[in-house]
Amino acid sequence: MAETMEYDLIVIGGGPAGYAAAIRAGQLGRKVVCIELERAGGTCLNWGCIPTKALLKSAELYLKMKKADTFGLSATGVGFDFAKVIERSRGVAAQMAKGIEFLFKKNKVEYVVGRAVVTAPGTVTVTEGEKKGAALRAKKILVATGCKMRRIPGLPYDAGRVITSREALALKTLPKSVIIVGAGAIGVEFAYFYNAFGTKVTLVEMLPQILPVEDEDVSRALQRAFDKQGITSHTGTKCENIRVGASSVKVELVTGDVRTEVEAEVLLSAVGVTANIEGVFAPSLQPALDRGFLQVKDNYETTIPGVFAAGDNIGPPWLAHVATWEALQAVNGMFDNAKPKRVKLFPGCTYCQPQVASIGLTEKAAKEKKLELKIGKFPFTASGKAVAAGETDGFVKVISDAKTGEIHGAHIIGAEATELIAEYGLAMGMEATVDEIHHTIHAHPTLSEASMEAAAAVHGQAIHI
Repeated sequence: MAETMEYDLIVIGGGPAGYAAAIRAGQLGRKVVCIELERAGGTCLNWGCIPTKALLKSAELYLKMKKADTFGLSATGVGFDFAKVIERSRGVAAQMAKGIEFLFKKNKVEYVVGRAVVTAPGTVTVTEGEKKGAALRAKKILVATGCKMRRIPGLPYDAGRVITSREALALKTLPKSVIIVGAGAIGVEFAYFYNAFGTKVTLVEMLPQILPVEDEDVSRALQRAFDKQGITSHTGTKCENIRVGASSVKVELVTGDVRTEVEAEVLLSAVGVTANIEGVFAPSLQPALDRGFLQVKDNYETTIPGVFAAGDNIGPPWLAHVATWEALQAVNGMFDNAKPKRVKLFPGCTYCQPQVASIGLTEKAAKEKKLELKIGKFPFTASGKAVAAGETDGFVKVISDAKTGEIHGAHIIGAEATELIAEYGLAMGMEATVDEIHHTIHAHPTLSEASMEAAAAVHGQAIHI
């Protein structure tokens, strides 16, 4: 007879939503099990956010070393070992995964590596792994299985010529040329990474701008930076007639009425994500979906009583920090008498160089809402710290209400943009105004002064160098 175990909460998925939910429930004194198919940390930690940032840091450092003479330094014979770059990235992911396993033990969360299926309300069966055949029961189940990369239909992803970001993270040999289809965050990060090490990069985006969700000023600035770096970008362009050969991939790029053929050693598909929910529910127990993602109520409960969901598998934005936030909201609602909230305000970050970060409305979106606006903008070329650091690309842009000074959005492109955006996130969460940002003393010289000066620029009062 199959083993049956009782819990307060069963979490399926060990990524940013799943491990956060399990640990929080453990902190609340609940008996919890977290079931993860591969390794603690999920896609983000093992095959996404963390290892890609390790790769990008290697690329950034390599480019800086090549420009050492601009700082009065001498660094001759600068080179790289691509296999070691990849190896370091995998090592960083492994180290972080061990950290999560430690937190599971610390908070008395049972951790199971295996495949789980919700077979009935309150029941989960382990169908693969060390506890295969076990039946787990709990009044509450949280499905946090995240997303997987969307694939271009009809292409042989297993042939080595067509890859997703996951396969890219395990390549031992640097491709001489790559076509990247999709210029969202994943696409532009890999474009920067490969170009830094000398790969010929062709970046293709169907929409009118790279980083389509970002402010138009920011996207234009990033494309100019990419042009200078030698990355070829095609926007408003479709990929057709993709042919995968033994040694290369050929693609027809269609921009309006113009057709151009390009060829590369590898095609990297970065065309979006789909919910990773295949096989998670028994055929007789199917929850309602919304455009392919799990449909949830305000408390994160699906249409199956007692089965909740949080993170990427409930739809956009597909961001690890949002997934964690949603999971904590769900668990606090289950066990801590808190009223769960749904995400409204969140930062989006892209870690190429220059970095891109934003929160709130773009200028275009604010105007579509017919809001009366005042906009402040401050370039890093006028920042003493940025000039001293040799990091003058980009700017800070603030979109505010013309009457109240309320901040509707903030957009940063430049050095450490992904760190700087937090100030505006806090300000918007506390309903601060641009005047309050302006009148907060920022240390000099710092990059953060640009955030203050952009707020001052709303009223034409920026002064810093």
